[in-house]
Amino acid sequence: MEEQMIDYLHYLQIERGLSLNTRKSYERDLHKYLNFLKRQKIDSWQLIDRYIIMEYLQTLYNENNSSATIIRMISSLRGFHQFLRQERFTDHDPMQHIDSPKKAQKLPNTLSIEEVTSLIETPDTTKPLGIRNRTILEVMYATGLRVSELVDLKIGDLHLSIGLLQTIGKGDKERIIPLGDYAIQWIEKYLEEARPVLIKRNQNETHLFVNNHGRPLSRQGVWKNLKQIVQEAGINKTITPHTLRHSFATHLLENGADLRIVQELLGHADISTTQIYTHITKQRMADVYKQHFPRA
Repeated sequence: MEEQMIDYLHYLQIERGLSLNTRKSYERDLHKYLNFLKRQKIDSWQLIDRYIIMEYLQTLYNENNSSATIIRMISSLRGFHQFLRQERFTDHDPMQHIDSPKKAQKLPNTLSIEEVTSLIETPDTTKPLGIRNRTILEVMYATGLRVSELVDLKIGDLHLSIGLLQTIGKGDKERIIPLGDYAIQWIEKYLEEARPVLIKRNQNETHLFVNNHGRPLSRQGVWKNLKQIVQEAGINKTITPHTLRHSFATHLLENGADLRIVQELLGHADISTTQIYTHITKQRMADVYKQHFPRA
């Protein structure tokens, strides 16, 4: 059964052209599913029916997985079982009558402009790693990049003379994003003063952001550094790299940006994904009204 899973992941790469991160997500889901089937002593796709699927989903509920996790798992299983039937590993699809629960719309956490400023100004810029961290924060807030896009940036993706950078986002779609003056200034400072110290002997490294050993900075490295900076800044909120992306989009809309432009900058395929930020701005408008209008 593991062989069919490997075939499916290969199909996602070659036929569907899905990104590495997306394929990794499918792989984690399917490994978990296969482990459940092994515990149930099920060794053939032909033996799986909707009741086995429902039993598996119930175990996920019992393990206190979030509704978002379960929705993603259902999506993973739906695609996988369609593939198994299409490739004739089985003659039926047990997911055919399994409905996905509706995902509750949750407003993302954002920072105020004052909190963003406090966060960005926290790193100690007298040290190379402090300059790098300040540059990372400036770039993330100025562009709304996903953390995976940030760590994949190469030196050649920068076009500082015209204030732009290029990135490959979800679905391997390229987009061009403008850079603000502050971000450009800190990138130039980082390239001139900090990066040469960090790369040391690894002079051929092409990734923009590197760790203390001169190798490409990982997503986990960005998360770890951000957690430390948030603590030093004294901000009592749960902040992830995605929080800066959310804040970037929200602040653009609050200052009059068109929703379509924000969609392009974020790299959303569907504008409905971007519309979540209009709910945030409306909520803030209501809060300001209640706070300041005498007869609210």
